[in-house]
Amino acid sequence: MEKMEKNLYEASLEGNINTLLMLLQQDPLILERVTLDRHGDTPLHIASTLGHTNFIKEVITRKPNLAMECDSQKRVPLHIASAKGHTEAVKLLAAANPEACDACDRDGMNPIYLAAVKGHYEVVKELMQTQPHAARALVQQDTILHLCVKHDQLDVLKLLIEIMNDHEFLNTKDAYGNNILHLAVADKQVQTINFLLLTTTIEVNATNNNGETSMDMLAKVPRDLKYQQIMQSLTRAGAVEAQSSFTQVPQNSRTKMGLDSFKYHKKPTYAQYSREELTENDDWLNRKRSSLMVVASLIATMAFQAGTNPPSGVWQGDSSNDPLRKTGFAVMPSNHPTLYHVFIICNTTGFVSTLSIILLLISGLPFLKHRVFLWVLMVTMWIATTSMSITYLVSIWVLTPTPNSESFRHVAVGITGVWIALMTLLVVGHTVRIITVAMGKLLHRKRTILSPTLMNHVEI
Repeated sequence: MEKMEKNLYEASLEGNINTLLMLLQQDPLILERVTLDRHGDTPLHIASTLGHTNFIKEVITRKPNLAMECDSQKRVPLHIASAKGHTEAVKLLAAANPEACDACDRDGMNPIYLAAVKGHYEVVKELMQTQPHAARALVQQDTILHLCVKHDQLDVLKLLIEIMNDHEFLNTKDAYGNNILHLAVADKQVQTINFLLLTTTIEVNATNNNGETSMDMLAKVPRDLKYQQIMQSLTRAGAVEAQSSFTQVPQNSRTKMGLDSFKYHKKPTYAQYSREELTENDDWLNRKRSSLMVVASLIATMAFQAGTNPPSGVWQGDSSNDPLRKTGFAVMPSNHPTLYHVFIICNTTGFVSTLSIILLLISGLPFLKHRVFLWVLMVTMWIATTSMSITYLVSIWVLTPTPNSESFRHVAVGITGVWIALMTLLVVGHTVRIITVAMGKLLHRKRTILSPTLMNHVEI
């Protein structure tokens, strides 16, 4: 008898229908006997784990009640097939006994919950068609929508919301009072947040047990690119902080103002103003840093190219009379030694300056968010662009023939000189402005410190 049971389990592992039929001919009650004698996985559980569809079909056709047998974790075969994503096996097991869709394991999870957590789209779709009310069960006060967000299963979330189309269920709160938007914001799931705000009736300003809205949840997460995207999405959707105050407008005033369709006027708080100003400041700095990165990369590429391929090119042959005339050496040192020194110094300065900018921008240092640092980057960029301008002038001077084109040299020098002068004036202006602002803040701080002392002397 033990040998027959062993053969049955081996047949379930392999999905061997012939062995199953042979064993059933020898002992028609072998399936019931195995179920009674063992408290772990039944052959149907094993076949469901491996997705042996034909084996499952043969077993439940003969013994449909086996679809409700539980293993040691109180899981029926449909739990296993759903968690593994075996859609065809799910169809067979759910059709054999639809009550299996409502069965809960030791963790309180039914088959559709397991499929949703694992992201098995087709399985969820099949179970929703078979037993849609199973998706409305709660697991420790979490709905299936909460679990989809917690496990970042956006496709399944979209499917469930579309099929259920239930505003109340969509806005159900968990044990902590969080709706699914709270959870999505806390986990910075940008795509999920945009889906909920744009295509569903989620309550944007619902509060949890701590009195926090989705905007309050956002204030707790680290500030990065996702933070900025979520802030923009929530702001467009009308999200506010929980402490924002609302003043009701009298009915007659609302009628006179043409605001019958509005019930409340929102009064922004100081915290909200500060957050908006900080967000705008961060956006501005991010745009400036991105622009500097692009320009610095371009100038570094130009400087590298000019350094490895100098004006007039390189010698193509050796000369016994001139030690500088060697194959691969620059032609310019032989013909214009002084200008070549200027060229090398300016080109290297521009190259190193732009590399410094790139290194600082990608370093992620905390002080990079201050405007003073942006001024330092601007000065460094001025040095780089000025150096590259002089490099260009030297190149034009060397490559322009004389004496017929002497006027072209002077025009190039004049235009570039004017440009450098304007850029220098701009940098000086910004420097004076920063110094003026810093001095103003310093004087204000001194007045603030001295004010209590002066008041004490007046009182005395």
